Amino acid sequence: MNCLIVDYMHDSLQQSLLDIGVQPDYQPTIKRERILEIISEYEGLIIRSKTRVDEEIVSKASKLVFIGRAGAGIDNLDEEAIEKRNITIFNAPEGNRNALGEHTLGLLLSVMNNIARSDKEVRDHIWDREGNRGYEIEGKTVALLGYGHMGGSFAKKVKGMDTRVIAYDKYKEGYSDGIVEEVSMEEVYNEADVFSIHVPLTAETKALVDYDYLSKFKKQIYLLNTSRGEVVPLDGVCKHLEEGKIIGAGLDVLENEKLKTLNEKQKKSFEYLTNSNKTVLTPHIAGWSFESYERINEVLVDKINGFLSERK
Repeated sequence: MNCLIVDYMHDSLQQSLLDIGVQPDYQPTIKRERILEIISEYEGLIIRSKTRVDEEIVSKASKLVFIGRAGAGIDNLDEEAIEKRNITIFNAPEGNRNALGEHTLGLLLSVMNNIARSDKEVRDHIWDREGNRGYEIEGKTVALLGYGHMGGSFAKKVKGMDTRVIAYDKYKEGYSDGIVEEVSMEEVYNEADVFSIHVPLTAETKALVDYDYLSKFKKQIYLLNTSRGEVVPLDGVCKHLEEGKIIGAGLDVLENEKLKTLNEKQKKSFEYLTNSNKTVLTPHIAGWSFESYERINEVLVDKINGFLSERK
């Protein structure tokens, strides 16, 4: 079985595929035009974020039986086009959930304790203790939107800081345990001190957490987004930061992460966020640790191996 790999992966992937009887063709710099020319030769395809796998590609992929997404989100896959051809999709949220949970906690610590802001001030020879007095996480209610691998990882870590952790997940029930309480969205609005987003990007979640959505929170909140930027329109975040509903925001993702292509509305929001002392911004690196880079491969290969074993 031949597998085309169209993005940079940890060095371990190729040997791991060989070990389960899959022949890797590692072409991390390949262009879309070339993929279209050769995809009919492969039974497997492994991607990250660079390539959108849509009708155009799968219509030419006559032998393809699986697609592996080296990461958690599959928003760059046209699931309808893929599934109607009986092509199986694998992703690997188990591989980077720990890294994402740790990063989300780091964002929260930073915004609540003014770590990024005070670091910059000290570098500028400003020694302002009172102006950078922070808040403690202990005793706060941390609310999660979505309780999958990523939300669960963050919940476990932040619960260890003596918080109350609540979660709303539209598609799950019965998940209350010693870490998290399953609640309604209304309770999230009423109780949250911290609101952390852990949902995939879908037609339903795109632009979900907008200005009106955030206006429903009863308290001032800290906002965290380590899911997908398109879930949270940034103009609403900026307005709530200005009005005081959002005390601080830790954002690992943006609506448009190709910063050279921002439109005028996006430029305005981006300028506000980068100039605010209430924000911590990171370049989509939650889940992007050295350990997760290798672990994602292990998860993918294990799933592919199970799939191939069932086909025998």
